[in-house]
Amino acid sequence: MNKKTLQYVQCALFAGLIAVCSQIQIPLPMVPINLALLAVHCTGILLKPKYALLTVLLYILLGFIGLPVFSNFSGGAQVLLGSTGGYIVGYILDAVLISLALEKLKPTLPTIFILCLVGTLSCYAFGTVWFMSVTEMTLSSALVYCVYPFIPGDILKIIVATILAKRYLIKKRLG
Repeated sequence: MNKKTLQYVQCALFAGLIAVCSQIQIPLPMVPINLALLAVHCTGILLKPKYALLTVLLYILLGFIGLPVFSNFSGGAQVLLGSTGGYIVGYILDAVLISLALEKLKPTLPTIFILCLVGTLSCYAFGTVWFMSVTEMTLSSALVYCVYPFIPGDILKIIVATILAKRYLIKKRLG
């Protein structure tokens, strides 16, 4: 298999991983807690920027056309345009930011942890602004529903992604 084909296969596999992790969830009233961000972090850590972007775009496209890849086996444009759509689109920021930064920085465990934290914050920011515009909630209310309940779990996801990345620190990134 040539290198380009392998890179596209990796994109498809990581998009599938994001879809699977989206289904592992704890339902909450407005925004469910799921493991998708863990898979998005791993995508950014392991794939080159172009392929990290393609992976998340593929995941979003699959959901947009109606495949049940989003949380709770949902799909369709209505999910992306709804209150949680900004968090899904925010996955692009997360994965690409991590991947681009790892092109420039030495991939140490503290660096990866910090990049995943910054990626999470970028996803929070984009998703929360989107949520506020769709629901017309205030920032303080949106934070109660969309950020505060997620902080402990997202810190655990960052720790797990960093631990998983440790194995690849001595190897080249995929792609």
